[in-house]
Amino acid sequence: MPSYEILLSATAKRQLNELPADRRQRVVTALRRLGEDPFTPRPGVDIRKLWQEGDLPMYRLRVGVYRALYFVVGREVRITRVARRAVAYRGHD
Repeated sequence: MPSYEILLSATAKRQLNELPADRRQRVVTALRRLGEDPFTPRPGVDIRKLWQEGDLPMYRLRVGVYRALYFVVGREVRITRVARRAVAYRGHD
């Protein structure tokens, strides 16, 4: 049973729904695995801390060419963006 709840922003939901079905399933599977531990990289869960925004560090989950950007608040993993690497980091300088 996951110890963290996975929450997607409206933007992340839209971006996820726009992915091809096979790739969407891979990303959803990886997002579910974040519920176990959103901080520790491990096989099948490529996590990296990116930057700090105020008190909350931003993380990324890599799934092939796709990136899910998220931060953790208490026991919630809040996904803010799901996009291809080429555009995932735009607007986050």
